[in-house]
Amino acid sequence: MKRFLSIALGCILMPVLAGAQTTFQLTVANPLKADREAQPVVVQLSRYGIDVRQAVVTLNGQEVPSQLDDLDGDGRYDELCFLTDIAKRGKQQFTVQLLTQGEPRQYEPRVYADMMLTNRKIKSSNKQDLYISSLTVDRGVNPYSMLHHHGPAFENELVAYRVYFDHRQTIDLYGKYRKGLELRQTQFYPDAEQKAAGFGDDVLWVGNTLGLGTLRGWDGQSPQMLNDVQYRTLRVVSRGPLRTIVEVKDEGWRSTSAANAFHPAPITMLTRYTLYAGRRDCQVDIRFDKVATDYRFATGLINVKNSEEYSDKHGLRGCWGTDWPVSEKDSAGHKRETVGLGIYLAENNIVSELPADKDNYPFVISTATDELHYNITFCSANETFGYHSAREWFDYLEKWRRELQHPLLY
Repeated sequence: MKRFLSIALGCILMPVLAGAQTTFQLTVANPLKADREAQPVVVQLSRYGIDVRQAVVTLNGQEVPSQLDDLDGDGRYDELCFLTDIAKRGKQQFTVQLLTQGEPRQYEPRVYADMMLTNRKIKSSNKQDLYISSLTVDRGVNPYSMLHHHGPAFENELVAYRVYFDHRQTIDLYGKYRKGLELRQTQFYPDAEQKAAGFGDDVLWVGNTLGLGTLRGWDGQSPQMLNDVQYRTLRVVSRGPLRTIVEVKDEGWRSTSAANAFHPAPITMLTRYTLYAGRRDCQVDIRFDKVATDYRFATGLINVKNSEEYSDKHGLRGCWGTDWPVSEKDSAGHKRETVGLGIYLAENNIVSELPADKDNYPFVISTATDELHYNITFCSANETFGYHSAREWFDYLEKWRRELQHPLLY
């Protein structure tokens, strides 16, 4: 799996310095006997020792859309990414040109992300005046109602996610009928006219559950919300055109449970959510401010009402079920929604896969380092392009797991 913290590039690199540019060949190989679509290729720029301002990627002489990202906000681009479709056991050779002058090249956006303040006095035509990139709050401040759709939302052509900006930090879902970008128009809450026109909608009620792969604490008995945090920050790191990156930083989180043996001291967590164009799954990468061996955490899936569970008992878990997407007392104007959910964790991070309870399909997880990584995915049965039964969904999860276990080689 390609990660935002440390990526080993098993590639053939032939740097050629020519004034203010570096050019190299990057060979990408697919180790699976299966065709693959929308596969991310991520290049760490620090190894080239130049301040990259522009990049050009080509394959067989044709330009490939790419994206430069400044992940830490220091004004220098840290990563270059692009996407590729590749045949089974196939190989591709890309030419990458890095330049120290100019601006990033512009491509058709295939993703979208926003975070917006709430202000009823602002007319819909001026909503862009409410867009923000980052918000930090002190302990005890709950900005949940200060933000439209209660936190950052992000999408690609297939799916949309949002992160609640409160002590829950739950991952919630917006499903689509047709492929396309919608959130700029619907802002996660389509009106009756938009629904009639075929726009998507919220498809999952999450409440206080784990939603889809939400990170929580673990007090030895149950998942623990992140209540006691010195500072909490949500930030939209990147808006595209090929991937969105949203991060949550919980500084100085302290366990408030009496059973806090697993949490001996405050810890700071940076959780980053990365969604690529053309993919329904989202990459979750967590970095702690110290080695977190003595800590336990929880994640997993909401137990959707009457859902059917799937697990390979080695880190892949899913469900398929139907429920109201809002609390039942607020269900007017909504219909019951059927969704498929999935999560995949590295087996060495799993302390235990707990039996389903009335709310969740939970895991207890840990790490021997200062990092944690896992992936989440979902579908809505409303999709004209997706999956419409538990069997289809669970087959997809198996295919998804194989791809995650066998990333592209480069």
